Amino acid sequence: MVRRPGPSVRLRLTLSYAGFLMLAGGLLLAAVWVFLLRYVPEQALLVSSDASMEGVFPVRSNLLRVFAPRAAVVMALLLVFGLVGGWLLAGRMLAPLAHLTDATRKATNGSLSHRIRLPGRNDEFRELADAFDTMLARLEAHVAEQQRFAANASHELRTPLAISKTLLDVARSDPHHDTGAVIERLHAVNARAIDLTEALLLLHRAGRRTFTRKPVDLSLLAEEATETLLPLAEKHGVTVETSGDIAPTLGSPALLLQLTTNLVHNAIVHNLPERGGVWVRTDVRADTVVLTVENTGERLAPELVATLTEPFRRGTDRIHADHAGVGLGLAIVTTIAQAHDGTLTLTPRPAGGLCVTVELGRR
Repeated sequence: MVRRPGPSVRLRLTLSYAGFLMLAGGLLLAAVWVFLLRYVPEQALLVSSDASMEGVFPVRSNLLRVFAPRAAVVMALLLVFGLVGGWLLAGRMLAPLAHLTDATRKATNGSLSHRIRLPGRNDEFRELADAFDTMLARLEAHVAEQQRFAANASHELRTPLAISKTLLDVARSDPHHDTGAVIERLHAVNARAIDLTEALLLLHRAGRRTFTRKPVDLSLLAEEATETLLPLAEKHGVTVETSGDIAPTLGSPALLLQLTTNLVHNAIVHNLPERGGVWVRTDVRADTVVLTVENTGERLAPELVATLTEPFRRGTDRIHADHAGVGLGLAIVTTIAQAHDGTLTLTPRPAGGLCVTVELGRR
């Protein structure tokens, strides 16, 4: 937006200070003058030993001649004092804005590491500076996360393309190579690339929050996800148990089903080699509903668990496991939960495995 240049805030504050001071001084002089008019007589009788000096003399007119020029001098001094003092005071009061403006310009130029850290006691300017520092910190973390995500996504997308190119080069250089094996391998690589692309699109759609919120029962979604993944659980020798209360909330049925499916899928795949277990439970609290998915498995360090929600991060030996996915399962769950103003909590189980809790607003 193009705006016409105008007077600075410092100049306007200075004029405001000077104007207020002049008004106060004028009112004070007017009050003094009214007082004088009320208690000073219009004329006075002068009595003297010298008969020639006796008579009636005007008092108010003489008082006016004496008072008016001195009042003008006082008002002029007040004007000068108001302008100079107002300019200095306004500069001192607006000094923190210079730091804010400098930080804003640096942020506009791409420098997000700069912080204002305004000294002094807490006031409105310092609250604004602290809020601005917090915003810069979050923005810097978000940009760094997006940069890591872009780099990881590029790497993950490049891998299947590189594998496909290698398989095609081998098939072209060796005409007697088993084409069936090459086609089967290309099909698997292509399917993984499609899964990765769809996961990236889902992650983008969930982060935009452009969905319509409808009444949803998390307990029904948990049952649907469990029934869908039951063949996978039987293949891995994992038992899945679903329990809990009706958990009504508002959100996107498709996204929340994807959230539940991802959690149950991860719990099945990343489990014990045999006789593993998965427990899916829904609970209702005062203002929230809770979906909890627990599974047995290897023991996980808290430091590792804290990184599992990052895109393309996998636990120990997960990248080589069957149905390992593309490393975006929990990242998608996190994005969907945040898009529904919910929270996601990951806690390692003492006996091994993971406990994942999603808490959403209650309808």
